[in-house]
Amino acid sequence: MAKEKRTSGKKFNCSVKNKCGGCQLQHLSYEEQLIEKQKQVESLLKKFCKVETIIGMENPYHYRNKVHAVFDIDKRKNIISGVYEAGSHRVVPVENCLLEDQRADAIINSIRGLLRSFKIRTFDEDTGYGLFRHVLIRTGFKSGEIMVVLVLASPIFPSKNNFIKALRKLHPEITTIELNVNNRKTSMVLGEKEQVLYGKGFIEDALCGKVFRISPKSFYQINPVQTEVLYNKAIELADLSGKEIILDAYCGIGTIGLIASDHVKKVIGVELNRDAVRDAINNAKRNKVSNAEFYNKDAGEFMLELEAKKQPIDVVFMDPPRAGSDERFLSALCSLKPKKVVYISCNPVTLERDLSYLVKRGYKAEKAVPVDMFPGTNHVETVVLMSRVDN
Repeated sequence: MAKEKRTSGKKFNCSVKNKCGGCQLQHLSYEEQLIEKQKQVESLLKKFCKVETIIGMENPYHYRNKVHAVFDIDKRKNIISGVYEAGSHRVVPVENCLLEDQRADAIINSIRGLLRSFKIRTFDEDTGYGLFRHVLIRTGFKSGEIMVVLVLASPIFPSKNNFIKALRKLHPEITTIELNVNNRKTSMVLGEKEQVLYGKGFIEDALCGKVFRISPKSFYQINPVQTEVLYNKAIELADLSGKEIILDAYCGIGTIGLIASDHVKKVIGVELNRDAVRDAINNAKRNKVSNAEFYNKDAGEFMLELEAKKQPIDVVFMDPPRAGSDERFLSALCSLKPKKVVYISCNPVTLERDLSYLVKRGYKAEKAVPVDMFPGTNHVETVVLMSRVDN
């Protein structure tokens, strides 16, 4: 399919694939997976524009730089860690995952052993008793930095200092450790209260020549190799001359906007998550980017404010969540009337819906490029260039 060299004939082979539900395409070779994803995107988007050949990975394994493990006990009272079985809250034990960073898996296995040694009880969702709920690990692909977030049901952590000391002895590669308190009955992994136990409380990683600060709650693409491919393709499609003012909607920690900053006159970023905006501002300073500014606001409302101020925007980069954009956002986007829209989507179904709205309101889809960010799964990322036709 794509030009990269790949392990095309090899199939994913995981012992828990039928219980976990995380790798829906494990039964297919990687070449077959790409063919299926190409068909999916084409079936939804070919009515709008040409869909280019999907860009796959050379090595489609162990790409996840964000790993989450839930802890529980089995029927024999042994501590287990893994993922929830699809559609349930039953924990499927996972020792090694073909998608996850192998350093993260090793740390999770060590934590499981330390819980036994320190006699720390795992949290029981049914009774509300116990302490240890989850572990979240984020790894820097280029920096090598590793963050470990211990999610507990209470801020009281017995033998905390000795536990951290023992973990660091087993894994000196860990650069920061955080305690996160989640005492609510919720499916959310992280709670509101945080405490840095070791290190600086965040990691940094390099992406497309820029360095980014990543906090526990920051949105950061999970596949760093393909993220560079995706973002470079998005900027290429925008065909920037250096004179544009661009808006990075859903800007998160500023990744797309800061990467594009070398190619434009000005970057304006907007994001609803306060922590992410703080990271974006720090990232701009860290990279000595002086032509970017970030705002903690709803993106739709912010675009209407820009329109009211008659602030010209040449290109809007948008990277919404899986649910896509709501009609309020899209209506505000059409009111703002940027010359180009570069839509980065992780869900081709909601992408089709949003494109249908935009093409009825003065925009034309020029080109779509699928990028395989999630090998082994049925998810696929797509970047679409749209241009305004009624200037």
